[in-house]
Amino acid sequence: MPVSEGVDRKKVTTSHGRYYSARIAAQRRKKLVIIQNVRKRKATRGLRVNIIQVEKKHITKGEALAILVGTQIGAGVLGLPYAASKVGLIPALAVLIGVMFLMLWTGLIVLKFSAGMGGAQMSTVAQRVLGKAGGWLMYLSISIMSFGAVLAYIAGMGSVFAGLFGVSETVGALIFWVLASLVVYRGLEASGKTELAMSYAMLALFIAVTVMLVPHAKLSNGLYTDLSGILSMTGVAIFALGCHTVIPDVYKGLGSYEETKKILVWAFVIPTVIYAIFMVAFLLAFGRNTPQIATQGLELLYGRTGKIVGNLIPLLAITTSYIGIALAQQSNNEEFVGLKRPIAWGLTVIPPALVYFAGVKNFADVLAFAGDTGDMMAFIVLPILIWLVDKLRKR
Repeated sequence: MPVSEGVDRKKVTTSHGRYYSARIAAQRRKKLVIIQNVRKRKATRGLRVNIIQVEKKHITKGEALAILVGTQIGAGVLGLPYAASKVGLIPALAVLIGVMFLMLWTGLIVLKFSAGMGGAQMSTVAQRVLGKAGGWLMYLSISIMSFGAVLAYIAGMGSVFAGLFGVSETVGALIFWVLASLVVYRGLEASGKTELAMSYAMLALFIAVTVMLVPHAKLSNGLYTDLSGILSMTGVAIFALGCHTVIPDVYKGLGSYEETKKILVWAFVIPTVIYAIFMVAFLLAFGRNTPQIATQGLELLYGRTGKIVGNLIPLLAITTSYIGIALAQQSNNEEFVGLKRPIAWGLTVIPPALVYFAGVKNFADVLAFAGDTGDMMAFIVLPILIWLVDKLRKR
């Protein structure tokens, strides 16, 4: 008679009994593995943070930090001094620091939920928590933000290339678009190494600019308050500190939730410190007359030298932001829509280029559109909504 699972294995002494006893033990081990796998899947659906090693090219901590910081320090830093000039030094610093803490919080929300889903992109996270409507809303918000930002970066770099190399803005934009888009196609590892090198160069230039402005700084230039420009200052600060779309890719590249969490904190603190110093230096030097693209003011003070330095900063800053944002949108297209790499890449970088070459070249207006629509929804509203819905479900 077959030995059932209820048989005491100590009483089984025959060879057949030992055989069936071994089979029962194997079956129990198999059932245990199945139960454990089911529990793991439920834990993933329950949005618990599981530290998952993802099969993806590994990046170093330095490269991860460079990608996050480089994504933030772009066109936003060039507009911050001008936005600060509309409110005054003290209100501008208060808004910048307040926005930094808000964006860090929502960035940690994105990291937590993305890591709990194996490094899922923001659109996938939104879909799993908020349903299909939430997923598509996140995807569209990020797409609008990415489209507007990439278009603005192409326009801005056309002007920079024209100033540095004497070519037309259209030719300069084309050269930049081709080179930067190739780096994006190569993926995260190439982007990390590129941005790491440029971040060091950019940090040196920020220090140089600050030193150049110190002799012209007057405390009285910034000690005024005008709250009429507070919304503009807030919007520019949100755009300047947005790196949320890159967080899932950085997490997958590092493969560690805890390490990514530590780096993410520094990735918000470092740009905020740089922004504050940069903003204060220009505001104290130019006051209410701060130029819309801040670094252009250096030419007024130092002539040709100021022109070169003033164009090198946006060259590096915009390039790092272009790479980070385009890379994240490419991954978003691959994962959420299910597109292959070449198509995902093409949808990310080609439409903004076509619009630019068709004649839409207003840097400031495009940047404002991207910040007021996609950034606010994708980086603040939806992450907080995801967090609230998860809290309510757990209760």
